[in-house]
Amino acid sequence: MRKNCIAKPGYPYIVAAAVLGAVSLAILPGLSLLFFALVLFFAFFFRDPQRRPPLPRDTVLSPADGRILKIEKTYEPDFMKEEAWKISIFLSVFDVHINRSPYDGSILYSRYIPGKFKAAFREDVSLNNERNLIGLKTEHGKMLVVQVAGMVARRILSWIKVGDTVERGARIGMILFGSCTELYLPLHVHIKVKKGERVRGGETIVGEINK
Repeated sequence: MRKNCIAKPGYPYIVAAAVLGAVSLAILPGLSLLFFALVLFFAFFFRDPQRRPPLPRDTVLSPADGRILKIEKTYEPDFMKEEAWKISIFLSVFDVHINRSPYDGSILYSRYIPGKFKAAFREDVSLNNERNLIGLKTEHGKMLVVQVAGMVARRILSWIKVGDTVERGARIGMILFGSCTELYLPLHVHIKVKKGERVRGGETIVGEINK
């Protein structure tokens, strides 16, 4: 089994850049170098590495690769409808952009909200930017993953639907070209990360279930 592959949404970008590079090779060789460089960039950006969720299973995993911008207690009005932990993760264009399920459960809620495309590290992105909400019902309560488009990211992909069952660390979607992912957790979850920390989707433990 390959340890690293390319996510399917990346193939059209890679093929288009490769074709343009081949066509321009005979006309404008200098321009062809740009297109071939884009082939390498797209292959890098759309990489989809295998991730092995760590034990124990009663821990919550990061839904994305990136850097933690903020951890706070706040009211979540859309799905959980209660006070919750909110963990905001910024993804640069150099991070893996696959989103993963933080815990085992069933998809109970899904909602796409159109919006603006402000820089993903701004304070108000979760209120104004285009975003997609994925609500998860688990044995320890509700959890919510919010995919937020950034200034460069103009496309959010969700690979699940209401009624689906997902495993901890499973791929659930992708955001293209720089973005932010937010994770809302019940207050009884003990947060194991801090602001500024680097995390890896499906591998980094961000919370521990208090039984």
